[in-house]
Amino acid sequence: MSEPQLVSSPQFSSPKFSPFDNLGELKTLNSVRELHAQMVKMPKRRSSVTMDGSMMRNYLEFGDFVSATKVFFVGFSRNYLLWNSFLEEFASFGGDSHEILEVFKELHNKGVEFDSKALTVVLKVCLALTELWLGMEVHACLVKKGFHVDVHLSCALINLYEKCLGIDRANQVFDETPLQEDFLWNTSVMANLRSERWEKALELFRRMQCASAKVTDGNIVKLLQACGKLRALNEGKQLHGYVIKFGRVSNTSICNSVVSMYSRNNRLDLARAAFDSMEDHNLASWNSIISSYAINGCLNDAWDMLRKMQSSSIKPDIITWNSVLSGHLLQGSYEMVLTNFRSLQNANFKPDSCSITSALQAVIELGCFNLGKEIHGYIMRSNLDYDAYVCTSLVDMYIKNISLDKAEAVFHHSKNKNICAWNSLISGYTYKGLFNNAENLLKQMGEEGIKPDLVTWNSLISGYSMWGHSEEALALMNRIKSLGLTPNVVSWTAMISGCCQNEKYMDALQFFSQMQEENVKPNSTTICSLLRACAGPSLLKKGEEIHGFCMRNGFVDDIYVATALIDMYSKGGKLRVAYEVFSKIQEKTLPCWNCMMMGYAIYGRSEEVFTLFDSMCKSGIIPDAITFTILLSGCKNSGLVMEGWKHFDSMKTHYNITPTIEHYSCMVDLLGKAGFLDEALDFIHAMPQKADASIWGSLLSACRIHKDVKIAEVAARNLFRLEPYNSANYVLMMNIYSTFERWGDVERLKDSMTAMGVKIPNVWSWTQVRKTIHVFSAEGESHPEEGKIYFELYQLVSEIKKLGYVPDTHCVLQNIDEKEKEKVLLSHTEKLAMTYGLMNIKDGSPIRVVKNTRICQDCHTSAKYISLARNREIFLRDGGRFHHFMNGECSCNDRW
Repeated sequence: MSEPQLVSSPQFSSPKFSPFDNLGELKTLNSVRELHAQMVKMPKRRSSVTMDGSMMRNYLEFGDFVSATKVFFVGFSRNYLLWNSFLEEFASFGGDSHEILEVFKELHNKGVEFDSKALTVVLKVCLALTELWLGMEVHACLVKKGFHVDVHLSCALINLYEKCLGIDRANQVFDETPLQEDFLWNTSVMANLRSERWEKALELFRRMQCASAKVTDGNIVKLLQACGKLRALNEGKQLHGYVIKFGRVSNTSICNSVVSMYSRNNRLDLARAAFDSMEDHNLASWNSIISSYAINGCLNDAWDMLRKMQSSSIKPDIITWNSVLSGHLLQGSYEMVLTNFRSLQNANFKPDSCSITSALQAVIELGCFNLGKEIHGYIMRSNLDYDAYVCTSLVDMYIKNISLDKAEAVFHHSKNKNICAWNSLISGYTYKGLFNNAENLLKQMGEEGIKPDLVTWNSLISGYSMWGHSEEALALMNRIKSLGLTPNVVSWTAMISGCCQNEKYMDALQFFSQMQEENVKPNSTTICSLLRACAGPSLLKKGEEIHGFCMRNGFVDDIYVATALIDMYSKGGKLRVAYEVFSKIQEKTLPCWNCMMMGYAIYGRSEEVFTLFDSMCKSGIIPDAITFTILLSGCKNSGLVMEGWKHFDSMKTHYNITPTIEHYSCMVDLLGKAGFLDEALDFIHAMPQKADASIWGSLLSACRIHKDVKIAEVAARNLFRLEPYNSANYVLMMNIYSTFERWGDVERLKDSMTAMGVKIPNVWSWTQVRKTIHVFSAEGESHPEEGKIYFELYQLVSEIKKLGYVPDTHCVLQNIDEKEKEKVLLSHTEKLAMTYGLMNIKDGSPIRVVKNTRICQDCHTSAKYISLARNREIFLRDGGRFHHFMNGECSCNDRW
């Protein structure tokens, strides 16, 4: 408190009362009591307050807190400054405030009458000790005696009820007080601000104006902060007008809050105007405007203001630097965060917990964990490891660095960890699938009296879902309900996302239905996961329903949702609709451009890919490694070898992007499928990286197209070494051998698979008719309409044979006669799915089929003829890529 202490009050030390000069020389408690008895017998004089003050101090010095309190309560009337001084003095001598209340109750029971000022002291102590019931008893006495009209008592009651019963009861006290003076108004406003009832505080401010009450400077600062938090620009402008009208513009703290308020409302122009109009700028003023620019992403402006600040002879402090670090962090300029972190140190500033936290977040995003370890060393040397936020960031960094042992060491070493640190380590355990460790840590939280929050439970749900344990995740949802918590949008989104990662797309959609039944509103992350669930198996109808949901609920303007819609429509074969979504996006991001280009690339539309790439570059977007993977994919699907070399070479020369194994794989695929098999093999041997299975797989696929057994065997040997249990490699090589009727080699590979325990997985295809998905499996149950399907298929084959279709019996890996091979070809699941779609989808809509393995050569050829014979588009997504059949042609140009 700012009031002077009792010992320094002139009323307690006036030289006029010389008979009591020996008060300071009292040596024992008994001598104090004797002198006090003499003073009580003396007639009352104007000096009584001073005498009481001296006696109180002497009692306090000898530790008799009860007697000191009694002197205070039964002495002459005193002002409100003195009771503040008494409480401070009482505490400074080590007194227990509970003793004040005990003395009050004792005197009250003996019939002592207390004035409003003494009762204010009691309420103040009740507030400090949260003694609600005694405070309520005092309140009842006040009402009976009519003291409730005293403004100081009302303020004390407001503060007590706000802390112990809640702001609603405190507001009731305010409303029931007949005389609402300025002090009472301001107390009520501050109570609502403390309770984060921003709207109520602003309403009280408006009512103050009608009552001609004046707002304190401190409340104006807090009200402006509330306008920033609420994004209440109009109310903030009114407060600014009040500041100008009543001449508060000379108060630098208020002006700084005006700047911050406009900044939080995204009105940097008004923030800058308010800053420029200030009569004086202190360090906090400069920090306010610099922080405003930095947080809103105007980093150049922030640096300009920093330079102006330095030229005005005001030196930046650690807060200035932290503002710049936070701004770069929020904008994703992680390299600049670390650069400025070093600059901060070079400027002889000692990084604090805020600086360290920003630097560690940048380290996590950039993956430069060696630097993170250096920062950890600095933290240990500077004793910053006590800070809860630093501890949490360190735990998070080591978890992201897959160093759980170090994360555990940091966690257990820290003495001041908050629940975020607990949650971070639990999240790390669940991410690694260490659920026993996570459950043990959860148990330890309970033992240490830390109550798990929804973030804790959501971490567990996310981990279980991600690892494919949907039942355990669902059990956790029920567990947290039993604890009185309500699963939120994060809980449900974790379930949906986990199902998508494990390709349990139908489960993801089912969880979304449950989420809606429980009235939990999805967010943009939920919608993106749902669209991914539709894009995975090409569930176009469901994706269109979700698109409609997005339009009704305002999600279509979200850039992430829009990008997910482009992906879903592209994989569902609706490129025109995908492009419509893309064209409506005002501020297109790099992922957005990449997604649309990939949509065209997977269907062999290379011309559109290159057109989009040129447009993207002209718009100022710089391509990344993913962009070049897409460009090379577009080239390989169209056989554009020279174009592919041009883009591959430009990665390093023009964009300083080092090609990854994925880019090399695309080049091998491009060269091989264009027929340059020897060049592809030479390219592999010249690679700076060791070829992986994707490289040799691309070469083997090209050998199938161009029927090159020699190079195919080289590729196959490497594949069998790298992926000895991948049945697809064996099947592809057997296909090549069967083309040349090398049945002995086919049987040899079959024997190798048997010896290795390699089994060909169940092959299936499905198509959706209206809202039902129909699955056709090579080994599972037969379709209930199998007879009708085969009858229609026989007619269809006869029809396309007249157009030139010849069954490719080399696709049958059995040494049987040709007629039997043709019968085997008819049982291929993709043919059954296409036929069923043609039988039941009569409105001319495209037939959409999904197959879990690579489509065979014969089915690919027959699909082209079927699209010609029935004048229908057929979209088929196999285990390797997308095929769009139309008018007897395929988008892959027979390169798959």
